[in-house]
Amino acid sequence: MTTRLAAGLTVADVQRRTVRTLVVSQAVGAVGVTIGVATASLLARDISGSETMAGLAQTFQVLGTAAAAYGLARVMRRRGRRVGLVAGYLIGATGAVLAVVSGVVDSMAVLLLGALMLGATTAVNNGSRYAATDLATQEHRARALSLVVWATTIGAVAGPNLTGVGADVARSLGVPELTGGFAIGAVVLLVAAGWVWWRLRPDPLLLAQETAGAVPSAGPEPRGRSWGRFVAVVRDVPAIGAAVVAMACAHAAMVTVMIMTPLHMEHGGAHLEIIGFVISIHVLGMFAFSPLVGWAADRVGRSAVLVTGGVVLLVSLALCGLSPQGTSWQIFAGLFLLGLGWSCATVAASTVIADRTPIDARTDVQGTSDMAMSLTAAGGGALAGVIVGAFGYPALATFAALLAAAVVVAGTVTRRHS
Repeated sequence: MTTRLAAGLTVADVQRRTVRTLVVSQAVGAVGVTIGVATASLLARDISGSETMAGLAQTFQVLGTAAAAYGLARVMRRRGRRVGLVAGYLIGATGAVLAVVSGVVDSMAVLLLGALMLGATTAVNNGSRYAATDLATQEHRARALSLVVWATTIGAVAGPNLTGVGADVARSLGVPELTGGFAIGAVVLLVAAGWVWWRLRPDPLLLAQETAGAVPSAGPEPRGRSWGRFVAVVRDVPAIGAAVVAMACAHAAMVTVMIMTPLHMEHGGAHLEIIGFVISIHVLGMFAFSPLVGWAADRVGRSAVLVTGGVVLLVSLALCGLSPQGTSWQIFAGLFLLGLGWSCATVAASTVIADRTPIDARTDVQGTSDMAMSLTAAGGGALAGVIVGAFGYPALATFAALLAAAVVVAGTVTRRHS
């Protein structure tokens, strides 16, 4: 597959068009991902009749994200970002439709299959940040990546607030009320797919490959080739391995504490409105300041921002561990800094991966690193409930602090090998 520039069009023009396209698709796609989050566990509880199974939908979505990150990376390597991103959105839209069907037929198996497929949309949103770096110059790469991450803020805020609209849609369609958000999500994801298919041309990855003389070969790849490329690159470039570890540990630390904070606050009598506000502050820390983080990574260096992210995570976890049950300034500040530390670590580590990975292994390394990030978060999320149940919320913060310390160490390794 070849990609050619139109007459008078420069690589810089294509890069600007790519970033603008991805900012819109990221904002729209994030709505499709988050609109059903508020009702997924409730739908799982109603269908299964058990509160212990309420978290299965989220667990399957995380597993779907990990599988899709790896699978879509293989597609992108051969067919480009455009085909891979559109495929992920279409798989996610199908998953949203299955979630609606699960409510109609009262089937937990169908819901879990739908949640698994919805994970592809999260994988696409994660992968879009790398698409923004394919044609970016090194001095602007972190800013391009961080701008796409920032666009997630729009969808992350808008999605949950459409829950009431989803209920109205469900009543008009004659389906269970809790499935209305998924119905809207399916339409939104189809819109995102159409936007990317229309706008993301010429394909940034294919153009970057052609410019570097690394056009992908035709025909199916041998099984395990992507994993083999990842291992070879990490062995040759230790900074990439350190960045993958940092990104996975930062994500796991953030997820494990975030998912158990509402329970910690509820045990102290905090109202749902206050709990929701704390989570909103956390999301603000995750995404809203990412352009500033990207600017800092370009100006002062990726490693410095990565180490800073680990330190911010340690401070946030100290505040969370010291917070009393219920509402406190420590939990507000801790959750905000937890999101900000995650932003610093994720933007900086992702940029290191984009900087140091050879063009012919780019999607293999990026997809595998995102898979590792999702699987680590899934493991941390599974342990979170066990740790809190046995030892309490402060113990969970201590466990997460060990992960944050690993981020600091990994950042130091990237500095040494830069």
